[in-house]
Amino acid sequence: MGIQKTMQISETEKKNGTRWLAQGGLRPTRQRLALASLLVGDGKNRHVTAESLFSSVQATGETVSLATVYNTLTAFCDAGLIREITVNGAKSYFDTRVDDHPHFFWEDTAELTDAPGEELSIASLPNAPDGAEISKVDVVIRLRRT
Repeated sequence: MGIQKTMQISETEKKNGTRWLAQGGLRPTRQRLALASLLVGDGKNRHVTAESLFSSVQATGETVSLATVYNTLTAFCDAGLIREITVNGAKSYFDTRVDDHPHFFWEDTAELTDAPGEELSIASLPNAPDGAEISKVDVVIRLRRT
């Protein structure tokens, strides 16, 4: 789900963005607040790319570079506020829903959406090599429309 925004970020969205940043222990700089407000201001979970978030923030009139968007998304990940999901080994999506859950990747639109986790069953995983432990398992199910 991309971000659909008009030209203004509401005061409610800014307040929600400020609270969210505080949960991650991040200072609400102008750029962080603008991006946080777009990501979580309306209370909905979403999957974005750095490019789609950059387009959305430009539509609000905020001046934020694409490099700043990438750096800020990395800071949000490091703070545990979002998760990075990599598709095709190169394309990164950022998910505001941070619990463990599977995803559908729609090949025709390059859209990432949540998949129903209650329908997923993983019977076993291979043992981690010596000196390593499994930190997480990302499940991305690729879909092609028929």
